[in-house]
Amino acid sequence: MQEARFYRLRNAETRQVQCLLCSHHCRIAPGKRGICQVRENQDGTLLTLNYGRLISENIDPIEKKPIFHLLPGSRSYSIATVGCNFRCLHCQNYEISQYPRLHAGPLPGTLRSPAEVVSAAKSSGCRSISYTYVEPTIFYEFAFDCARLARESGIKNVFVSNGYTGPEATRELATVLDANNIDLKAYTDRFYKEVCKARLQPVLDTITLMHALGVWVEVTTLVIPGWNDSDAELRDIARFLKSISADIPWHVTRFWPTFEMTDRPPTPHATLIRAREIGLAEGLRYVYVGNIPGEEGENTYCAACGTLLVERLGFSIGRLPLAGKGACPQCGTRLPGIFAPA
Repeated sequence: MQEARFYRLRNAETRQVQCLLCSHHCRIAPGKRGICQVRENQDGTLLTLNYGRLISENIDPIEKKPIFHLLPGSRSYSIATVGCNFRCLHCQNYEISQYPRLHAGPLPGTLRSPAEVVSAAKSSGCRSISYTYVEPTIFYEFAFDCARLARESGIKNVFVSNGYTGPEATRELATVLDANNIDLKAYTDRFYKEVCKARLQPVLDTITLMHALGVWVEVTTLVIPGWNDSDAELRDIARFLKSISADIPWHVTRFWPTFEMTDRPPTPHATLIRAREIGLAEGLRYVYVGNIPGEEGENTYCAACGTLLVERLGFSIGRLPLAGKGACPQCGTRLPGIFAPA
């Protein structure tokens, strides 16, 4: 256990604290935990219970995050602890994200130091570390320490996030973070309140702030039949992203029934194609179809001349004819993102 960051003592007499790490701003009485269930008030001191206690360590293709405009074809050392600040009914990793809420007792996981994580990433040939599988904000202290050390070693840092990180933490995180794939799960408060137990506006604010701070941002929307798949809502999402930058990649991905949302069918292929067409029509330059391997919407094309720049099949890379630091070999237009020299 370690003292948490981003909190304040609200009442010296009752020892109540308020956590400011994420946009829930939990007020926590002594002996109690926040919504994430991994930050506990012990007599006026907020402790993080999951520092370095990793429940998952894997080597993934960077495309799995999905991050398409950072070192395509490279591998990313992916880590997570248990816990989450959302309670999504359709969470595919609910066994670990909801573990502290569903199970009493100590938090599980293997203790690791930041140095051990960075060393493992380097020795396995990974060019980035991804903080993923659950909302990484809830293990912020450990993620930040790893990210700072990774940056010193020339390793990139990637968050895969629900976008609920508070603005103060976002500003600090941006000093060590290279990329952030943020879920924009829907464009209505109803969805966020009923499905995730959260609110929409903080997510929009985080996407805007992350981009403004110079972090490479990609956005994912899991398109769920009957929930967020209307033309109007998809158009709202595309217009919001375009208002920030036409270069933000938007991943529209297929839903599969899971956890507590089994009353919906998988997303029809035609719905994802329609979502991609809407995004492109609204002026976004890079809209990708996910969870349907072999779909042309996985590939990256030059926005200026249409040349194929990155050919994908699921998480695998076919052709990758990028020149220099992400320049189109035909017209020389630079592909937005983070790329390595040829």
